Amino acid sequence: MTKKKVKIIVCYSLLVSILVLLAQGCSHSQEYSADWKSLEGYPVPEWYQDAKFGIMIHWGAYSVPGWVPAGYAEWYPHRLYYDRRIQEYHEKTFGALSEVGYKDLIQMFKAEKWDPEAWADIFVQAGARYVIPVAEHHDGFAMWDSKLTTWDVAERGPRRDIIGELEKACRGRGLKYGPSYHRERHPSYFTQEKYVIKSKPWPAIVEEIKQMPEAAELYGPFQYDDAFIADYIARWKEIQEKYRPDFMWIDDIPIFYWNQKGANDPQIERFRQACAGMIAGYFNAAQEWDKEVYLNNKGKHPNWPVKLGCRSRDNMDISEFPAPDWENPATIAKSYGYNRKDEEIGAYKSSTRLVHLLTDVVSKNGSLLLNIGPKADGTIPQSQVQRLLDIGQWLEVNGEAIYATRCWETFGEGVNSGKSKHFSGVRFTQSKDGKTVYAILLECPNDVTLRSFQGLNVKDVALMGSDALLQWSLGANGLTVNLPEDKPCKHAYVLKITTGTRK
Repeated sequence: MTKKKVKIIVCYSLLVSILVLLAQGCSHSQEYSADWKSLEGYPVPEWYQDAKFGIMIHWGAYSVPGWVPAGYAEWYPHRLYYDRRIQEYHEKTFGALSEVGYKDLIQMFKAEKWDPEAWADIFVQAGARYVIPVAEHHDGFAMWDSKLTTWDVAERGPRRDIIGELEKACRGRGLKYGPSYHRERHPSYFTQEKYVIKSKPWPAIVEEIKQMPEAAELYGPFQYDDAFIADYIARWKEIQEKYRPDFMWIDDIPIFYWNQKGANDPQIERFRQACAGMIAGYFNAAQEWDKEVYLNNKGKHPNWPVKLGCRSRDNMDISEFPAPDWENPATIAKSYGYNRKDEEIGAYKSSTRLVHLLTDVVSKNGSLLLNIGPKADGTIPQSQVQRLLDIGQWLEVNGEAIYATRCWETFGEGVNSGKSKHFSGVRFTQSKDGKTVYAILLECPNDVTLRSFQGLNVKDVALMGSDALLQWSLGANGLTVNLPEDKPCKHAYVLKITTGTRK
């Protein structure tokens, strides 16, 4: 063998070795299993940390009545079978319950004016970065083209793949997408007892099934048996395979903690372990897709170990700081599903309050998932659209203080609780590199003093959206800034403060 050939072989071997090492160094693949310890600590994707603002959508056959006297309108199908106020409304609007049950409202859900492209345009104009539509609520009606049930939008009602069409529209505009899944409560939704292993359906449900046997597939099963668990997992897997979600959004699972009668029932543990396997399967699939994904951990009593997924709860408020990774699924009014009652009583939060809510959540390391409730015809009420557009206009000016930011040393000062009807004071965020602090003024006097900047080396202060040269000084009381009379936007004002180290 010549020296030249030896040299070529050695070089080739070194090249192969380097490529192998590089491949090993770049690979972050991990095989996840149905073991909570295997799943704990799943990393938060940077896209989610940067997004800060998403849109949730509660839309389904429950939007046909679009009314409850108080509470969540998407619970109309459940309350229909025992709540006399709901029954009186139902009888006036649709006829006797013995003739028109929830299964019949599904046929009235036509979505005849629905335009997914128009929806996606609104979400982009609102400044949202991800979208979470309800794929199936507790009512058991699938909003996607499913091969696992005939009670889906492809075969009844709209006869369109709602989740699929919206996915194309949202992803075509660069939005992240993750259908939410709420079937965990279905076995208790049409029954006389909630959140028990097995219960009896309401008498009116029994009668509907007698008249229409195929309705059993919609209303049942009425127990958390092995067949339900298998179907629960299969439906999510179908969503996963068809739409490759960026986010697994699961509602809280009360059977895990509310079932006092059967607290030690092995069926609960089987369901829990099946969920662990479902999550592991999603994470493993995401690696095959070469996609960074995430999930939530819903409820006052979290579904999973607290180190797995972002904490979330209806209209969640966090008081601790620094807060863990969390998400606030918030309502624009009181209900998630469309409720005309909210419009009648003026229950909608103002655009200013919603902007303040966004800043409050982000300052505490959270993401705002703001819900809309469209009408049955597929139109979004104008009162909701306007609020989304107002948020978007504010973000056009001040988005730098929200997107891709991180928590600062403190989330704010001069602060009232987010649970009050009025947000006040200042909220802080900072750039990823830590060189810029954003002071978001929820109220705007002629000048402001920020005590939190005592001892900090401040290099420059600017008002976002304004060309005005600000007068400012750093003293013993903190950073004092004189604000111009002409303000660049509505709702809240942002000071962009270039900083150095503390003295």
